[in-house]
Amino acid sequence: MCRSPVRLQLTLAILKPDLMLHPVRTQAVKNILVDNQFMIVRSRVLKWSREDAECFYTEHKGRFFYNRLVGFMSSGPMTAMILGRENAITHWRKLMGPTHAYKARSIAPKSIRALYGISDTRNATHGSDSDESARKEIEFFFPEFDYHGWFAENERRKT
Repeated sequence: MCRSPVRLQLTLAILKPDLMLHPVRTQAVKNILVDNQFMIVRSRVLKWSREDAECFYTEHKGRFFYNRLVGFMSSGPMTAMILGRENAITHWRKLMGPTHAYKARSIAPKSIRALYGISDTRNATHGSDSDESARKEIEFFFPEFDYHGWFAENERRKT
């Protein structure tokens, strides 16, 4: 019996400054990725300026948490990664758990945010919420990345 081809999906993951303060925790999250069959396609450690954070989070401008988020995300180093696997967006978001760390502790106690998050902003990780946002966010962090070329070279088919 043949199964239909399964398409890989790419997503952006960010290990936020609160997580990056703890190298053992950062490595633990990377191990979770490997244990869950994610490919780390690209990875980059960087530190944003306030202007970088404002640009990335422009859709949230005017919301009550915007200044707190922008200040936090420009407060220290982070790791941006392109992750690949089947249903990458859904799987990564499930591993992260709910946005609010306190909610994650009760709903998804083994999730990354439950284990390592502190609050709604300092919640250890970020992940794209759709294919469209993944493409946009990947381009923001990795402008040189050839999205379509990567798929042409790496797409797997299961039979």
